[in-house]
Amino acid sequence: MTMQGISNRNDVLAIEAQGLPGDLPVSTYEMICRGAAIDPSAPALSFFLTADSHCNAECWTYSELVRDITRTANAFTRLGATSRSVIAYVLPNLPETHFVIWGGQAAGITCAVNPLLEGESIAELLNAAGATLLVTLAPFPGTDLWEKIHPVLRRVPTLEHLVLVNLADRVPGQRKVAARTLSHDEVSRLHGEGGLRAAIPPGIQFHDFTSIVERESGATLLSNRRFARDDLSSFFSTGGTTGLPKVAMRRHGNEVANAWSTARFFGESMGPGKTIFCGLPLFHVNAVMATGLLPFSQGAHVVLGTPQGYRGEGVITRFWEIIERHHINFFSGVPTLYAALLDIPVDGRDISSLEYGLCGAAPMPVEVFRGFQERTGIRILEAYGLTEGSCVSSVNPPLGERCVGSIGLRIPGQEMKAVVLDGNSRYLRDCDVDEVGLLVISGPNVFAGYAQAKHNEGIWIELGDGKRWFNTGDLGRCDADGYFWLTGRKKDLIIRGGHNIDPATIEEPLHRHPAVQIAAAIGRPDAHAGELPIAYVQLKPGTMATERDLAQFVRSEIGERAAFPKRIRIIEAMPLTGVGKIFKPELRRRETVDALRSALADAGIQDAFVSAVQDPSRGTVLRVELIDLAQEAAARTVLGRFPFAFSILPVESSDEITPDGSGSEPSCAVQEAPSCPSGSR
Repeated sequence: MTMQGISNRNDVLAIEAQGLPGDLPVSTYEMICRGAAIDPSAPALSFFLTADSHCNAECWTYSELVRDITRTANAFTRLGATSRSVIAYVLPNLPETHFVIWGGQAAGITCAVNPLLEGESIAELLNAAGATLLVTLAPFPGTDLWEKIHPVLRRVPTLEHLVLVNLADRVPGQRKVAARTLSHDEVSRLHGEGGLRAAIPPGIQFHDFTSIVERESGATLLSNRRFARDDLSSFFSTGGTTGLPKVAMRRHGNEVANAWSTARFFGESMGPGKTIFCGLPLFHVNAVMATGLLPFSQGAHVVLGTPQGYRGEGVITRFWEIIERHHINFFSGVPTLYAALLDIPVDGRDISSLEYGLCGAAPMPVEVFRGFQERTGIRILEAYGLTEGSCVSSVNPPLGERCVGSIGLRIPGQEMKAVVLDGNSRYLRDCDVDEVGLLVISGPNVFAGYAQAKHNEGIWIELGDGKRWFNTGDLGRCDADGYFWLTGRKKDLIIRGGHNIDPATIEEPLHRHPAVQIAAAIGRPDAHAGELPIAYVQLKPGTMATERDLAQFVRSEIGERAAFPKRIRIIEAMPLTGVGKIFKPELRRRETVDALRSALADAGIQDAFVSAVQDPSRGTVLRVELIDLAQEAAARTVLGRFPFAFSILPVESSDEITPDGSGSEPSCAVQEAPSCPSGSR
């Protein structure tokens, strides 16, 4: 039975008091089949290849969706896949991607691989996962996936089957014939008369996706598999792309529990008759779960917009037109998406169908939050989640108070709290209300662990209650009403446009340069990308190298384009802690101050004095002093695009603050921290 949705913590507790239903689906396949049974003739999945063609989207009903998922599972089974086989996919956002994800989980274990990675990094992930079957794009003009993957196929000894999806199959109407000709010509250009068969290493069989799927029946699973909740369902990479990748192993029970809990949270907003737009990439858990399994489990309609999602040409500029045409009720994005949409006028489009926009992956700047809601009337629900927690761990309640800057209430069935550890990372006690500590989660949605044993060291915290508590690595607090607030990341991840970049991806290649003694990569705040990677380098005594030299060196060493540092700064001495470790908070402070001063200057606000300090309960807090307070309104607009609390003061209020952010902080500042005290939301 569908609830109205969550309003407050008492609603969460009321759901938990009833317990998980005894007839919860055992697998993601069963969960999708149950969602389809609500109305088999209802639209389940729509797709448009380009923003220009969105009015002519292809559509699958629920009976057709289940048929094609089942066919895909059966095709994999016929190729020899078992429940323990790893079926990897390196694909853009296509209908076939969903068939592979869920059909792959019905036949074996799916492994998501970021198609934006370079070939060497893709090979590392395939080897770390032990993939036996790989699904990717066939050669097609304007795509580079095949050209990246083909050279490294020999580097994956476990690989037995290669299944190729032809993009021409998704070209609509009469242009499909011409598209197939282009595909054939591209194969000839790359591999000559021998074609693909001659180009693929011996020992790897290759297959056309459409051909092997259409031969199968979509009535029942060929394997007659009996699922168990503890069966592994998916692998997702959560670490860097150098060294040994961190592969998170999730079970069917984890994903089912997370979809069920999140569905209870949203209530009738996620069900039959509702339409969800998917623009995030389907190698990421947010797209797979929040705009995949969750709506499919409830009989809602998912619209998949272009293979590149939000990055597709025209998707952002025509976003409101797409919303109006397809009557979108819900979409999920990262803060940079909302910032980009602020610049796109609604222009009279009827977007009244929109109920919520979900936002996660990085803190939401206050000005973006307020400006977006004021301009569009759309409610943004800030959320928090991890691959290790299946996807969603906490959300601002759709029917209750939404606290700007908060990550909301925990979802039903998953416990979440802040705890205090001792110097040896052992549990001491739970945090008091509003006391900052390490965030830990426990529940049926929490993953099985990482594929490599070395990555499981220190990830579980023993609280003495017999439960498995996962160390999120994030710092936060919980207020009196049950709302959680992030105050910092113990992890050093750089989050660029919602995409996680492990600093080691940048640091390890830099350390291979003969002139580099110490290297540290951090994120520089950016109003458009959230964070941009910046590298600091201390050279070895007696050596010489320029920033340009280092940039050219790492360009060929870094396997992920998004991880290329925007700047490499050579400094005389790296800031260190008392025990000799690199003190990254100081580097982040420098970049934060410089980024804010630059943003203010770009807006015509010159000679602003900016300082950044760490507040124990709110994270980074900015102090900005203006020579001319008449520029205060403009400064607020600029500062509001960044996810920091701030105060603005006349420059004469403190003579000790220097333009680089050093010195003492003003004592008379009026805080503009994102907060949500009881009774004042």
